[in-house]
Amino acid sequence: MKILSLLPSATEIVFALGLGDQLEGVTYECDFPPEARSKPVVSDTALPQDRRLSAKEIDDFVASSMDRREPIYTLDRELIRRVQPDLILAQDLCRVCAVPSGQVEDALSELGCSSQVLSLDPQTIDEILEGILQVGQATRTEHLADEIVAVLRGRLGHVRARASGLPSVRTLCLEWSDPPFVGGHWVPGMVEMAGGTNLLNGQGKPSKRVGWSDVAGAAPEVVVFMPCGYYLEEAETEVEGLFDVADFAQTPAARLGNVFAVDASSYFSRPGPRIVDGLEILAWAIHPEAFPEPPADRVVQVR
Repeated sequence: MKILSLLPSATEIVFALGLGDQLEGVTYECDFPPEARSKPVVSDTALPQDRRLSAKEIDDFVASSMDRREPIYTLDRELIRRVQPDLILAQDLCRVCAVPSGQVEDALSELGCSSQVLSLDPQTIDEILEGILQVGQATRTEHLADEIVAVLRGRLGHVRARASGLPSVRTLCLEWSDPPFVGGHWVPGMVEMAGGTNLLNGQGKPSKRVGWSDVAGAAPEVVVFMPCGYYLEEAETEVEGLFDVADFAQTPAARLGNVFAVDASSYFSRPGPRIVDGLEILAWAIHPEAFPEPPADRVVQVR
């Protein structure tokens, strides 16, 4: 079977199912496992790559592109034509995150290609696991997918059970800084599962833009800074600027040193198997007395 992945999370799922040798193309962001970097890039970004952009510059570029109905991602149509894939893994959840499956289907129609397009659009952590099972069914690796999901569900159950008897902690997950967005989709449910009270957004809802006065009014006891697509070093650099925002600096979390920067790209932004690692990171940030401290390359407490 010839597979194209238009999502870093789908690439991780494909490799977890032992199908890396059948993967014929990935996105420019696919970097886990490391072998993914050796695959041809079928989906690239329209974002300028000549320098590092600020959070505001990225937001402005995305907003402008969407206003003009211009794609944020590009497809290598010649590669698709040459490969003639049997299965393409895509999504419709977020135009900012990857090529929408509708755009993929339009491209296939233009190319005269009859690939199966599987759209993975989870809203919750349980639906992320269901996505692994869906890929297993589409690739005839159901047994291995079942085994992987069973292990992940066991880890989820352990966190849920351990957190159930702990006091709930007011928790804010900040997904972007300029302008501020709070985490959505599966993130609010992860907070609740880890023993927190999620602030300013509900389970299964999209990420939400808020004002800094909303952040101050929510009075979070813990803030987890998980900027979408950022790795730990980038998040750690940017989180320092939040303390210059008066409404943020006055929150209980900032005053008590309960602000955490995380490797969002690896453990929170991508709805794949490592989302359970993200839950365990979150559980420690919310209840460090009850959960083991994660490896240092995953989370940093910012005082």
